[in-house]
Amino acid sequence: MASMTDRLDFFSRRCAWVNGPIIVGAGPSGLAVAACLKEHGVPSVILERADCIASLWQKRTYDRLKLHLPKQFCQLPKFPFPEDYPEYPTKKQFVDYLESYAKHFEISPRFNQSVQSARYDETCGLWRVRTVGAGAEAGNRSHEVEYIGRWIVVATGENAEKVVPDLEGLGGFGGDVIHACDYKSGEAYRGKRVLVIGCGNSGMELCLDLCDHDAFPAIVVRDSVHVLPREVLGKSTFELAVLLMKWLPLWLVDKILLLLAWLVLGNVEKYGLRRPSTGPLELKNTQGRTPVLDSGALAKIRSGDIKVVPGIKRFSPGRVELVDGQALDIDSVILATGYRSNVPQWLQGCDFFSKDGFPKTPFPDGWKGQSGLYAVGFTRRGLAGASSDAARTAKDIGRMWKEETKPAKRPVACHRRCISQI
Repeated sequence: MASMTDRLDFFSRRCAWVNGPIIVGAGPSGLAVAACLKEHGVPSVILERADCIASLWQKRTYDRLKLHLPKQFCQLPKFPFPEDYPEYPTKKQFVDYLESYAKHFEISPRFNQSVQSARYDETCGLWRVRTVGAGAEAGNRSHEVEYIGRWIVVATGENAEKVVPDLEGLGGFGGDVIHACDYKSGEAYRGKRVLVIGCGNSGMELCLDLCDHDAFPAIVVRDSVHVLPREVLGKSTFELAVLLMKWLPLWLVDKILLLLAWLVLGNVEKYGLRRPSTGPLELKNTQGRTPVLDSGALAKIRSGDIKVVPGIKRFSPGRVELVDGQALDIDSVILATGYRSNVPQWLQGCDFFSKDGFPKTPFPDGWKGQSGLYAVGFTRRGLAGASSDAARTAKDIGRMWKEETKPAKRPVACHRRCISQI
């Protein structure tokens, strides 16, 4: 019965043959893949659940956000940043850059296409990707499309869904509670006592922004964290690390970075910021934990404008009890608790990705799976890692594309159940 239901379900929705790879996600990773594919003469289709490119940057980031790394490490393939851009472009500048990138390579994603499922059909040797259009009502088949193609590129990235922890008593707190993805500016918190949960780069910058708007932030630092200066003697710490890695082993570069951090920032542990026993680069490579690149928050911590507090025990109306017995009166809570991959929610019948939504094969070999499956933007190495994966993916598909489209080969007919081609 289930098999017959699936078959009827398949015939009832509109199908579309994709003459090239199906790319899921129109963020920087998806755009980079599409651009690289064009350089190899391969067409593609990008499916994007939002109504714009790079929706994370456009709709789920705070106003003061800037790139944490110098622009040369964040540009996408074959299209540098404008020369007049600062070393650390603003949110608006980066979005403008991505818009220019899409226009330059004539990339036109299919917006409002939320992927519900994707699976490889071994019978026909093709990928079947089912989408629902934005605003589609349950059971309304006119909004459903099944895209069918030879290859699929998963480019939804590491930050597709927000992480909301289960905190005791938060439901009865009574004050304003939002995730960092909904935070825009500290203006709405002027004069308020705000608890920021999460001490990554976003949590630190939100606290700094709250201070600039005369709020009173406290930041929860439950675990150990590496805090590094964003620059050392005018030189990017990240750029310095990349340079050192060309000549020295990782463990030695970590020791040099920690020494520089101590010389520039001093002993941060006395402010409640315990350093992990594992070095910052090794921790990033093994666990994906990014060190905090300080852009001014540490000075506010030293002055007492930002209060560092330990883990949370429970919330009560207007208050939070901490694990060390302290109790704070607070007005608002901001969850800077990060994001996660959503691949396990829609990619079916595939063991290439682990339960946390990342390729099981470690970097640098986690970009290619089997049966025409590729992953771009899951390296835990930012935009540079995504660009590298995009170039490899496009080169690999381009090679097969040329082989399969040679004039001497017998042309492959469109799948008989498709009613359109794109």
